[in-house]
Amino acid sequence: MRALRVVLRWGARLGIGFVAASLAVVTLYHWVDPPMTPLMLLRVVEGALAGAPVGIDRRRVALRDVSPALVRAVIAAEDGRFFAHWGVDTTELERALEHDGLRNGRRLRGASTITMQCARSVFLWPGRSWIRKGIEVWLALLMEQLWGKRRILEVYLNVVEWGPGIYGAESAARRHFGMAAARLDAERAALLAAALPAPRRFDPAAPSPALRRRAATIMTRARAVELSVLPRLGAPRASGR
Repeated sequence: MRALRVVLRWGARLGIGFVAASLAVVTLYHWVDPPMTPLMLLRVVEGALAGAPVGIDRRRVALRDVSPALVRAVIAAEDGRFFAHWGVDTTELERALEHDGLRNGRRLRGASTITMQCARSVFLWPGRSWIRKGIEVWLALLMEQLWGKRRILEVYLNVVEWGPGIYGAESAARRHFGMAAARLDAERAALLAAALPAPRRFDPAAPSPALRRRAATIMTRARAVELSVLPRLGAPRASGR
């Protein structure tokens, strides 16, 4: 019994410490941009070990300096119900469970929201486990409450991987299309969004037929994405190449 009490006491301390630490870091990143993500560091190490060094090309921009076409395209491609859920989309989760079930540990398609992807990108390590997924959900709930939709989009569009060593919308737009993210039109925005599931395999600047088809679908869906709930987004400042 004494050993059990010790285990429970230390478990409670660890739980309280985790909650306090996660609250602190999520609150901090509401005001401060993440300097680096675990994935960025992992890619650098992978490249060094493979003898093919990969740098980090990341140029931070405010959400108002990202083309609304790209914001719409990313929402349409990654999380069409982004403005309707609170970090975890239970509707899509139920559909994914019905579609894939939990057999053989297969991935639940369509169950990951932009908020969850942002939490995964900013705070967590790559991989799949129920522990990691539980932490991801907890962080997503915190982000929804402490950041709000606008900040979630802004951080996500500044850290998401968009090619070897390429992170964020501004670097992706300049590397793939030679222009600022603010100048992206609907077609280029859709090609960038279409590449997100496998950014190191797909090249938006030289798209395969499959990528073009996915981009065309995204363009159609993006027309229905309403951004009026995000103030000061519709008119990005003028920006050069």
